[in-house]
Amino acid sequence: MPKTTKTGKPKQDELSSTLQKSDAKAQRTFAKTYDSAADQYGEGERAHRVAYDALKHSYEKVGDHWEEKDKKGPSDARAKSGGPNAKGKTAEGVDANSTKKHLLDIARRLDVRGRSTMRKADLVSAIEKANRRESAKNR
Repeated sequence: MPKTTKTGKPKQDELSSTLQKSDAKAQRTFAKTYDSAADQYGEGERAHRVAYDALKHSYEKVGDHWEEKDKKGPSDARAKSGGPNAKGKTAEGVDANSTKKHLLDIARRLDVRGRSTMRKADLVSAIEKANRRESAKNR
């Protein structure tokens, strides 16, 4: 099922709740990439993976929506290795390659407790958990 209309606009009812709460550019990025991947690989998991990988290259998940990153690039170890057989752990939309200061700012916005004593890897995990909790709460 295409995610864009004939005019190229994203179909709101085809987007996830987190994308519906994000800006128009994030929605277009996901929808157009998904449609292109679906044409190449067929509908299904691979098209979704490609679309989310493209989204995570320019956006990071903050709570229940996606926000543009300061610097484009791979967001985690899995995105760095790339390809269909990528190795590494995904960070579920958290920009694990960003600075600790940036992660602390995101954790502060999400009201993560104990953030000031956490290591960078712990911050990434805590933000992942806070994002899941926030998304579930707002569905």
